[in-house]
Amino acid sequence: MIAGLLVIMALVFVLPFAVKKIEEELEIFLFIMGVAAVTVTKHWDMHLIHEALVEPIKITVAVFAAGMLFKELRPHIAKNVNSIERKIGLKPFVFLVVVLLGLFSSVITAIVAALVLVEIVGHLSMDRKTEIKMVVLSCFSIGFGAALTPIGEPLSTIAISKLKAAPHNADFWYLVKHLGPVIIPSVVAIGLAAMLVVGKGSRTEPGLKEHGHERFRDVLLRTGKIYLFIMALVFLGAGFKPLIDEYVSKIPFFALYWINILSAVLDNATLVAAEIGPSMEQRQINAALLGLIVAGGILIPGNIPNIISASKLKIKSKEWAAIGVPFGLSLMALFFILIMAGLVK
Repeated sequence: MIAGLLVIMALVFVLPFAVKKIEEELEIFLFIMGVAAVTVTKHWDMHLIHEALVEPIKITVAVFAAGMLFKELRPHIAKNVNSIERKIGLKPFVFLVVVLLGLFSSVITAIVAALVLVEIVGHLSMDRKTEIKMVVLSCFSIGFGAALTPIGEPLSTIAISKLKAAPHNADFWYLVKHLGPVIIPSVVAIGLAAMLVVGKGSRTEPGLKEHGHERFRDVLLRTGKIYLFIMALVFLGAGFKPLIDEYVSKIPFFALYWINILSAVLDNATLVAAEIGPSMEQRQINAALLGLIVAGGILIPGNIPNIISASKLKIKSKEWAAIGVPFGLSLMALFFILIMAGLVK
């Protein structure tokens, strides 16, 4: 059984990164792998099926509702971006965008926060390099903030789902309680960093522009993919439980933190499904989640807002890495110090 799970885990970690078609159809691939993992461990029962059908509903409804709201408000966003920027100045405007999108992503979802970011950036008058810096730092902020509630992004949805039973008894506010004291100030700090990288707004070369506009069909398709994605992660989490209980739960918290730098190249929600379990201690859970959250911003594949923003604004992997790698590694080092000092509990 363990050998079979290790093979499935290896496929989950390697194939999306190595095979373009699998990366494009990640939800279907993970669903197949989740079904395989549950089958190998013989964990099929009505409770699991019920959980897989019900668990995705909250975030799916949130994604659909926020997507429809964004679709209606989009013309107003486009109309007011430049006027607000002129009134308060570019640097304060960038600070507010980065911080507010980060904080509100836990309510409007990381997906819609990324769509709003794309819309705003498309109407700014900065050069391409500066706008890329703003986008990358904004996606770090969105990834941080969205992790605070189970409707923010799949990572938090799956984490809450896997920890809702004893001994952790995770509820809607579980992640706010344990990670909020470090994540919320970090979102503000990222906003300050974004202020420092913007210039006076003079455009010496064409800036970023959105490619492809949001349609109702896009909202429906994205909603369906999120539902299937969460269902797949529920199956993966149930299937990998023997591995988590036997091996992952025994890894020291500081090692888990650095292992999760893998989140830079693998979607962090997938890693949550493979790693987090009720048998883990709180310090292990916090370290593992923070490693995933921080590293998720380093490269494009690491997080949903990165993928959406880079795709719509045609940001290349090298362009993203030029900003994401040094900034992300600096954050990894800083958070490691906080964890080792016992400031993250």
